[in-house]
Amino acid sequence: MDFSISDEQRAFVDTVRRVCQEEFAPRAIKYLDGTWPAENMKRLGEIGVLGMAVPEEYGGSGLSILDTVLVLEEIGKVCYVTSMAALGEVGTQTRIIATFAPEEIKRKILPRVAIGEAILAICMTEPDAGTDVPSYKTNCTIKGDKIVLRGAKTLISRADIAEMFIVFTRVDNKPGAEGIGCVLVPGGTKGLIAKASYHTMGGEFLSDVVFDDIELPIEHLVIRDNGMKKLLSAFNTQRCLNPAICLGLAEGALEEAVKYMRQRSAFGKKIGDFQGLRWKVADMKPRAACSIAPPCPEKNFPIRRSRRWPRSTPTKCRSVSPAKRSRFTAATVSPTNFPCRAFSAARATAASAAAPPKRCATWSAASWSSRWIWLRAASEWIISRLGDCLRIAAGGAAACAFPLLS
Repeated sequence: MDFSISDEQRAFVDTVRRVCQEEFAPRAIKYLDGTWPAENMKRLGEIGVLGMAVPEEYGGSGLSILDTVLVLEEIGKVCYVTSMAALGEVGTQTRIIATFAPEEIKRKILPRVAIGEAILAICMTEPDAGTDVPSYKTNCTIKGDKIVLRGAKTLISRADIAEMFIVFTRVDNKPGAEGIGCVLVPGGTKGLIAKASYHTMGGEFLSDVVFDDIELPIEHLVIRDNGMKKLLSAFNTQRCLNPAICLGLAEGALEEAVKYMRQRSAFGKKIGDFQGLRWKVADMKPRAACSIAPPCPEKNFPIRRSRRWPRSTPTKCRSVSPAKRSRFTAATVSPTNFPCRAFSAARATAASAAAPPKRCATWSAASWSSRWIWLRAASEWIISRLGDCLRIAAGGAAACAFPLLS
């Protein structure tokens, strides 16, 4: 599978990045109180982001999951609340409607989703069951050409403003996973009660939603038989998109930390000049970079023993100067020896400098330094392997990636 980024994708991401940095970043803090980012969502609709999961025949662009991952990463860098709001329009909710809903409902709701006028909410978690979908108690009873929905959901995002609810429910009280189906409930339907009651640290309001004998046409029962497998297959998309937002948060935090270190002064100089803080940045950078790094070209463990690798044998007690340690590290841990792009000679030098020279009774400082560097390199390689899994998932091959992460 090819994960290279095309010129069109780069241009689209650049547009999103510019809008996020110039417009979203200055007002990001005001949405942490739970206010819906309406102006941000309107802007995302104008540049085509909210129509990424909507097929072209319904006014969207029908872009791939990888495109969506790249966009959510950029939004996540500056505003978590907006990224989660956008996720609700480009993730599972829209894709379930586009895949399973009847034509009439598609033409009514999808064009409005693409321009940011219709908000969607997915209802899964119940007071007594979260990811344990086969234990759901909410039930949909079929009565001729109508259905009656009764039950309760909790921790639901956007419930107070949603125009359509995608509800995971049991059908005709059929037990187990085979009895799970999906009902589309329009907002404002009689018997639908939603109250915002939980304010999260990220700035969202989550709601308890009650379905009090809601009566709907049978066409709103979009999945009827053996729905759990179909719904969780669609939900794999969400597992690809959530990590993209988390990666954006990590990259945004790193950028803000570096910016602050360049601006803040203490003891007569910028705090970025203090070596201890530079170590922290040196640790943060590869963790973010490894999450987006391409797979290593080496199939085996990508560490090569260098001629300068010191022997792990007892030597006379002696200290090693920082300059000598830096030369040793740059020569031993090089990009050639470590194909992962996140681990560079500069990174290795910064890591080596973190261990101050000490005198010891048995081992030399160079020997201890080499062991420490080898351990850190092994850790970075493992992280890069997890990054490979994330990148595979971002391309839509979640079925291959998730077993490796479990």
